[in-house]
Amino acid sequence: MSEYPKRYTVTSALPYTNGPIHIGHLAGVYVPSDIYVRYLRLRGRDVAFVCGSDEHGVAISMKARKEGVSPQEIIDRYHGMIKKSFEEFGISFDNYSRTSARVHHETASGFFRELYDDNKFIEEVTEQLYDEEAGQFLADRFVVGTCPKCGNEEAYGDQCESCGSSLNATDLINPKSTITGTAPVLKETRHWFLPLDQYDSFLREWILEGHKNDWKPNVYGQVKSWLDDGLKPRAVTRDLDWGIPVPVEGAEGKVLYVWFDAPIGYISSTKEWAEREGKDWEPYWKDKDTKLVHFIGKDNIVFHCVIFPAMLKAQGSYILPDNVPANEFLNLEGNKLSTSKNWAVWLHEYLEDFPGKQDVLRYALTANAPETKDNDFTWKDFQARNNNELVAIFGNFVNRVVVLTNKYYDGVVPNPGTFTDYDRETLEALSKYPEIIASSTERYRFREALGELMNVARLGNKYLADEEPWKLVKENPERVQTVMYVALQIAAALGVLSEPFLPFTADKLRNMLALPKLENGVAWETVATADEQLTAGHHIGKGELLFSKIEDAEIERQLERLEKTKSDNKSDVQKAVIPQKETISYDDFAKLDMRVGTIVEAEKMKKADKLLVLKVDTGLDVRTIVSGIAQSFSPEEIIGKKVTVLVNLAPRKLRGVESQGMILMTQQADGKLVFLNPDETVENGESIS
Repeated sequence: MSEYPKRYTVTSALPYTNGPIHIGHLAGVYVPSDIYVRYLRLRGRDVAFVCGSDEHGVAISMKARKEGVSPQEIIDRYHGMIKKSFEEFGISFDNYSRTSARVHHETASGFFRELYDDNKFIEEVTEQLYDEEAGQFLADRFVVGTCPKCGNEEAYGDQCESCGSSLNATDLINPKSTITGTAPVLKETRHWFLPLDQYDSFLREWILEGHKNDWKPNVYGQVKSWLDDGLKPRAVTRDLDWGIPVPVEGAEGKVLYVWFDAPIGYISSTKEWAEREGKDWEPYWKDKDTKLVHFIGKDNIVFHCVIFPAMLKAQGSYILPDNVPANEFLNLEGNKLSTSKNWAVWLHEYLEDFPGKQDVLRYALTANAPETKDNDFTWKDFQARNNNELVAIFGNFVNRVVVLTNKYYDGVVPNPGTFTDYDRETLEALSKYPEIIASSTERYRFREALGELMNVARLGNKYLADEEPWKLVKENPERVQTVMYVALQIAAALGVLSEPFLPFTADKLRNMLALPKLENGVAWETVATADEQLTAGHHIGKGELLFSKIEDAEIERQLERLEKTKSDNKSDVQKAVIPQKETISYDDFAKLDMRVGTIVEAEKMKKADKLLVLKVDTGLDVRTIVSGIAQSFSPEEIIGKKVTVLVNLAPRKLRGVESQGMILMTQQADGKLVFLNPDETVENGESIS
C-alpha cells in the first residue's frame, strides 16, 4: 500500500429509528466521523461516507407495541426526522440509507445465503425464553434481568449497559418479559448460529497482534476481554415477525438477527450510493488498498470488532476494518442520557432553539469529547465555550482583521513591505499547523486537533496584540500594511483548517474573505507551504460576526426544561407501584430460610461499579455474599451492620466470586436502597418467620 490508501470507506453506526438523535449520539459517533471525513476530502482522498437507519431492531417492535401502531409507522416517522436533523446539522454523508430499503433486504439475504450454502453456519435446536402469556419467543431486548457479571438488575438479554458485557438472554438471573412482566419459560426452537469459536485464532492474530498499538485502549481492552472469556457460537436468526425473513426453507416465522442484518447495512448503503453516482461499489469493500473505518459508541465494540469481522472473514472476499475508534459515553448534567426518561438534548430541538448555531454544538461536543472516558455535557460549559472561546478568541480575531482591512484599505488586501523576523516566525508557525492538525486527526484525536485549530486563532490574536496596528497606523502606515497582510493570511488559513470542525463557520468566513469554495486536496497544502491565501489587491467582503454571545436567559430555559423532566420522572417513579407477584403457597414460603446476620467485612469488587463483596456472620457460619449496593453504600459505612439474609439461596458466581446468599433490601421511590434492619438486640442466626 502507498503512503495513503487509494480510497476510504467510513461508516457511522446506524441509529435505531425508535427515537430522535441526541447529543450522546453526536458526541460518540457522528461529529467525530464527520470531522474525519471532511478532513480526508480536503486532502483530496477518495471517500465513501455511509450510514442509514437501523429499522429492524427489537427496539422498533417495542416502541410500536407501546404506541399501538405498526413498526412501519415508527420507522417512517423517525427515519425522516433523523435524516433531516443530520442534513441540517451538516453531517456530510455521501449516502444515508435505511435497512427497510429493497437493496438492503437483497444484500443481507444474499450474504446469509452465501454463508448458508458454504456451510458456514451450524444449525441447532436450543431452549430459548418464551412468554407463555404473550404466546411468543422473546428476542433479546424483550428480556430484562440481573447481569451475571456485574449484578446490574436492568440488563438486557443481549447486553448489559452497565458493564458493557455481551450476553445471551438465558444468561440473565431472574429474567422477566418486558411484554407482560412475567417470568418466561424455556422452550425449544431451531436457529442458525455463526460458530465464532472457529474464528478465535484468526481474531487473536488480526486484533491482538495486528492492532495492539493502533487501536484505542478501550476498544482493544474490551475485545481482548471478550476473546479471553472464550468465544461461543452466536445465533444469527430470531423468532420474530419484524425483520428480514431468513431466506431458506423451513425458516418460517424467523428473521435475521439485527446484529447480522445491521452492519450489512453499510454495504447496502455503499451499493445505493455507487449506483446513484455511477460508481463500482466493490472496490470500497473488497480492494485491499481501501481503508475501512467504523465510528461507533463503546456499546457496539464487540459487534464491530468480533462478530462483523467474523462474518466478513467467513464470506471471504471482503476487507476487514482498519480501525474502530469507539468513544465512551456522554452524560448530561451529571446523569446518564436516557431516551426512555427524556433525559437528553435532542438534536431537532436544539436546531429550533439555537438557529444558526450548529457549529457551537459541534465545537462544545468535540472540545469535551468522551474519547478516553465518559464525559459530562452541561449547559453552562456549552455557554462558556461559546462566549469565552468561539466569540472571544476565534470570532474576535477574524472580526478585527476584517474590520481593520475595510477601515484602512476599503477591503483591499494591502501590499506587504519588508517582513520582520517576527512576521516570518508567525508565518512559519502558521505553516506548521496543517500537519499538526492532520496528525491528530489521522490518529482520531479530534479534541486535540480542535485545540490546535484554536491555537491558530490564538496565534493571530497574539500577533495583533503585539503589533497593535490600530496604534501604529498613524506613525508607520507602511508597517501596518505588512501586519494586516500577515493577519489576513492567518484568517484565510482558518477558513481552510476549520472546515472539518466548524463547516458552517468556515463557509461564512470564506465568503467574508471572498474566497472560492474549498477545492479538495489544494487549500490544505497551500496553508502548509505558506503560499499566499489572499494576494495583494484581492478585495474582501464586509465584516459580520461569526459567533454571537449566548445569554444567561437562553441557558436558564434549557436548565428549566431539564428540571421539569427530572420532576416528571420523579412523579412517574412515585406513581409506579410494583404490582403484586403471583400467589404462592405457604409451603413455598416456608422453604425460605431468612436469618439475622452481621456484616463483618466489605470491599468493592474490582472492575465492577455496583458490586460489594461482603463477609456476613449468619450465626451458622461466616459466608461470602456479593451484593449490588456499591452505588448506595461505601464498604466502610456498612461494616458491623445487622442485616436480614436469605441463607438457603443456591450459590451463584458473580465475576468469579461465589455468592452464598442474598441481603434483603427495599428500594424507595427515589431509587435509594434501604436495608431491612433487624433489631440490634437480635443475635446472629436467629430465624425470621
